[in-house]
Parts: sequence; structure tokens; C-alpha cells
Amino acid sequence: MPKLGRAERQRLLQQRLKENPLQTDEELAQYFGVSVPTIRLDRFHLGIPELRLRSEGLARQAVEGLRAMGQKELVGELIDLELGRSARSVMDTTPDMGFHRNGVLRGHYIFAQADSLALAVVDGDVVLTGLVNAKYKQPVIAGEQIWATAEVIRHFGPRWVVLVVSTVRDVPVFRAKFVVVALDRDKGGPEV
Repeated sequence: MPKLGRAERQRLLQQRLKENPLQTDEELAQYFGVSVPTIRLDRFHLGIPELRLRSEGLARQAVEGLRAMGQKELVGELIDLELGRSARSVMDTTPDMGFHRNGVLRGHYIFAQADSLALAVVDGDVVLTGLVNAKYKQPVIAGEQIWATAEVIRHFGPRWVVLVVSTVRDVPVFRAKFVVVALDRDKGGPEV
């Protein structure tokens, strides 16, 4: 990136953090070709909190909109939620989640993050998974961070079709289409 003046860099910094608020100061410094203290000073002047506070704020906002489950039931950390439309979560994996022999992450962790995100995005009090078409595209090494994005594709009556794509460093590792059913708590509901 060409050398920018302070005002232009700060404008672009705001825009970049609006698009992806979970970028580290180190990543931003590398992108803009400046030092980490310069980025911290820019954030200070713009009133942008450090990464930890930004992520806590995003998670708090997203969790307030959850209807289908409690925060503790969600696998991964909810980052963004537009109920009935889309959602994003992030999961930091640990070495104990992988196979001891080769360090490859066990698939049920990837699936659990995607499934809970598909349920979270649906606007309903009781939401259950009815059908899943899933494909593991790349192995994930335990210790890597997985981002999952859910998007509601269709909604007909109590049934919702939700596409979830999971990525590691912008590389798709898992893709699934979920058919989930939102049940009315008082009336029971359709068969799943």
C-alpha cells in the first residue's frame, strides 16, 4: 500500500475495522505499512477500543438477539447476528480437540459450531435441526481459528434453509445446508 497521510490512513482504518472489527493491531500495521504504536495512536484518536473490547462488544450485541438457545449452548463465540437473515461466529480450537496422532481437528467440533450457528440465526423459541447436507472440504489443524458464516436461504412456514460456510484463514473447510424447524412452544409443531 502506498504511504498515506494520517487523515487518510485513519479514514481507511475506520473503514477496515468496520468491515472486520477483529483485526489485530499487528495485522493493521502490516496492511498500512506503519508501526504497531502508530496504529494504536490512530485508534486512540478515533476512539476505537482495543481488540479484546471490540470483540466483547460485538459478542454482547449478538447474544442479546439470540432466541433459539442460550449463550452457553452456542459452540463458538457469536460475533454478529441478524435474526432471520445471517450470523457469524468464531471458534478458537485447542490441541485437545484434535487427534493425538496427527493433530487434525475432530470433525464433530466443526459440525457443532455450524449447527449451533444455523439454529441461532432462526427466529424462533424452539429450533431443531431436521436435515443436513454437509461436506468437509479441507482438514483443520487443532489450534487454528474457525470462522463460520450462516445465511438464511429460504424460509417457508416453520422450516428454514440455512447455509453455513466455515473457513480457516479465508479458506473454506466446511460447508453445510441445514433444514431447521422453528416450533411454537405452546402448540407443538410440525414433524421434524
